[in-house]
Amino acid sequence: MKNYDTLLDALKDIVERGYTEDFNIDDENDALEDREKKIKMTADEFEIDEFHRFEGATNPSDMSILYAISSPKFNIKGSLVSAYGTYSENQAPTVLAKLHHYQVNKNL
Repeated sequence: MKNYDTLLDALKDIVERGYTEDFNIDDENDALEDREKKIKMTADEFEIDEFHRFEGATNPSDMSILYAISSPKFNIKGSLVSAYGTYSENQAPTVLAKLHHYQVNKNL
């Protein structure tokens, strides 16, 4: 997996590789969504292709994670930027479990 100095560098690279959509977590429906295309994906309908963690230069608690995500079902590729260590336990539990599980398994 490639290492990047900044979140912006990583985002630029994955967009150039076709991850052009901007995904958000839909807490209410426990899904990832592409608001522009009006697509909602459950945890079973997308794959995490890679992720990259970033710490803030001046504050280690200012961290974020960039996920490169694809869905063969919807023929879509995009990114999700999330605060590290998710700040709300009630957010989309199945989606967050999948994101966390992927990170843990890739770090073994």
